[in-house]
Amino acid sequence: MNQRRLFIASCLSLVVTAMIFVIRGDIASQVQSSFTPALTNAEYGWVSAMAFFGFASSIFLASPMLDALGMRNLLYLACALHIVGIVAFITASSYTMLYLSMLVAGFGNGLVEAVINPLAATLYPDEKTHKLNVLHAWWPGGLIIGGVLAILMNQMGLTWQTKMGIVILPTIVYGFLIFGQQFPKTERAAAGISTGEMLKTAANPAFLLLMCTMMLTASIELAPGQWLEKVLRDTAQMSGTMILVYGSALMFVLRFFAGPIAHKISPIGMMWASVSIAGVGLLLLANATSAGMAYVAATVFYIGVCFMWPTMLGITSERFPQGGAFTMGLMGFAGQFALGVVIFKMGGVFDEWGAAASFRFVAKLAIIPFVVFAAWWLKDRAAGGYKAVKLSQS
Repeated sequence: MNQRRLFIASCLSLVVTAMIFVIRGDIASQVQSSFTPALTNAEYGWVSAMAFFGFASSIFLASPMLDALGMRNLLYLACALHIVGIVAFITASSYTMLYLSMLVAGFGNGLVEAVINPLAATLYPDEKTHKLNVLHAWWPGGLIIGGVLAILMNQMGLTWQTKMGIVILPTIVYGFLIFGQQFPKTERAAAGISTGEMLKTAANPAFLLLMCTMMLTASIELAPGQWLEKVLRDTAQMSGTMILVYGSALMFVLRFFAGPIAHKISPIGMMWASVSIAGVGLLLLANATSAGMAYVAATVFYIGVCFMWPTMLGITSERFPQGGAFTMGLMGFAGQFALGVVIFKMGGVFDEWGAAASFRFVAKLAIIPFVVFAAWWLKDRAAGGYKAVKLSQS
């Protein structure tokens, strides 16, 4: 088993999902105007939402069957779905084909997430939160790559079809990297944890609370990014894609330092601080009326959201390891399903109340996780601190 090659392939597959995300946001106006009549923001929001619903459904179905179906086979399928979805998107002749193409690509995104998170946890069992943050540094890494390419292709006057089509190249590369490779058993399978115990873990009230919280933190972290280009063009008369690239660069660097921070204040404490800062940053973004204000607000916001997704997965793997890929998959399902709903809702708020209102709507979601993580952190501290659960190999 080539541990390094598998980890690199995992990172690159995440780059692909990020590139689809950022380019889909960058080309929104071009795609909307290419249809007759032009698509509304709510209609294009539905196109984006379909990708997240596809993600949620595929990760929900694949995660409990990961050991039976095999990690390599599911990544092969993800690669094929990514290619089919992208090709269908750029050749779509109707609105129906447009949103169905993103549903297919979303299936690929979900399979990627279903595999790479338990794979990273299995490859690096003693540093899960850190390695998951390093892995998910390639989400902002992919946003940077896709965003810079989109800006350059804008300057070259290339079509929106060409911009989205470029994503096929890294898709082929990650497919090549996994070809013929040996994958490990998941941590749960290696420890001999039964399916019954896995399902019992998923029904644990503490896990269910964490999963519900994931629906909010994922929406806070990711939903604004899909509308940055449209919102900041309207409020600050600047490129939202440039802000997305800048914020992604901050996230890319900071995620490599997640391990020491989590060790210092615990993953739960880190999530409490994250939602606090992110909520403030999003309110600042909603009120940005110039490029300078937008960059300051984005700095606060992206520092806040930087560690959210991978740290939530790290908490799941460290506190509920008996759930294995299933509980990690449920976290991804919850986050992506809620994200699709919130992105669609943001489009409607944008149409009815204006650009800034859509960001204020999402900022309010930070209140609940702020309370939950504060209480959880205090509870852990009273019990002697955050403790990860270790599984012994059978």
